[in-house]
Amino acid sequence: MTDLATRSYRAPAGRGLALIRIIVGCWFAKALFTKLTLAGGFLPLPFASDRWVETMPKIIAKQMAENPIAPYKAFVEGTVLTNAPLFAHLTALGEAVAGTFLVLGLFTGVGSLVGLLLTLNYGMASWHMSPSSQGFHWTLFAVMIGLWVGRAGMTWGLDGVLADRKP
Repeated sequence: MTDLATRSYRAPAGRGLALIRIIVGCWFAKALFTKLTLAGGFLPLPFASDRWVETMPKIIAKQMAENPIAPYKAFVEGTVLTNAPLFAHLTALGEAVAGTFLVLGLFTGVGSLVGLLLTLNYGMASWHMSPSSQGFHWTLFAVMIGLWVGRAGMTWGLDGVLADRKP
C-alpha cells in the first residue's frame, strides 16, 4: 500500500478523533469563564474566581457526605477540604489547561492526562450519587485515554503542525 493510500484511509479516523478532542476540550475550557477570575469581565486570569473558591468546598462536602470509598473520602476531607482555596485554584487551572490544550491540539498528551486525572477524581467523588454520573465520568475517562493513545492533536491541531516542521 502506498503512503498516499495509507494517509487517505486513516484521514477520516483522525478527523473523528480530532472532533471528539475539540468537543471534550470545549467542555473543559468552559472553566476559563466559569471558574477563573476574569479581568474586565472577559480575560481569564490564572487563578480561581472568588465564586469558585467559595462554591467548590460546598460541592465537595455534599459529594463526600455519603461517599463509600473510605480512603478517598478520608483524603478529600483531610486534605482537599482543609486546603480548599488551593484545590479550587488547582481544579480551575487544571480544567483550563486541559481544555485549552485539547481545543488547540497542542500538547494533547499533557491535556488528556490532566483531563484524565480530573475525571478520575470527579468520578470518584460523585459516582455514588447517580447512575448518570457513573456513566459520564467512565465515558470521559475512556475518551481521555483514547485522545492520549490516538495522538489526537496530530489532525486539526498544533501538535500536527509542529510535527510537520521537524526536519
